[in-house]
Amino acid sequence: MMGILKRNYGWWIVALLATLPLIPLLSLVNVEFSNGLAISPVEGDSVEMLYHISGEFAIRWMTAVLTCTPFFILFGVNNLFVRQSMGIATAVWSLLHFIIFIWTEGVLETFTQFNYIVGFIAVLILIPLLFTSNRKSMKWLKAKWKQLQSMAYVAIFLSLLHVAILDKTWILYAVIVGVGFVMRIPFIKEALIAFRKKRGVGKA
Repeated sequence: MMGILKRNYGWWIVALLATLPLIPLLSLVNVEFSNGLAISPVEGDSVEMLYHISGEFAIRWMTAVLTCTPFFILFGVNNLFVRQSMGIATAVWSLLHFIIFIWTEGVLETFTQFNYIVGFIAVLILIPLLFTSNRKSMKWLKAKWKQLQSMAYVAIFLSLLHVAILDKTWILYAVIVGVGFVMRIPFIKEALIAFRKKRGVGKA
């Protein structure tokens, strides 16, 4: 047991960090069993809070996933399975955000506004990424696995567009993602890695 925890400690840390924010969500819903299972939002601003918390953590995890490569460039530290667990957290929070939306507004409302459609497409992209974020899929898909996972870039762009249209706090995430993409430019990436190696930081 300790061996499993030691080998996968990064995965467990991500799982814990992704799960803890669910606790305040539980306080925003009523669960009743008097006439079968019935779940409804608590009266007041609970619906808005459900939207806000689920959407905020979805884009936070998405941004975190896309900072993994810049983190490797700067520090030489890369853990593919931690990245995968962060991707799972992204997809789960995004799906939860969408489920809360259709639960309170209905499925048809998804297609009434452009920003809703953009967010819906982002969720659709994340679904196959969720189900292929495992070692078996990597072995089965081989080179196509990376091509599929690269669709995360499209998802983050659509998510940022969705948040920007809603006039939420998207600028910070856009800056972080933007800097990450700049660092991926080949000559900048090579210069940063060469500087890191010269300083003796991280791995080659």
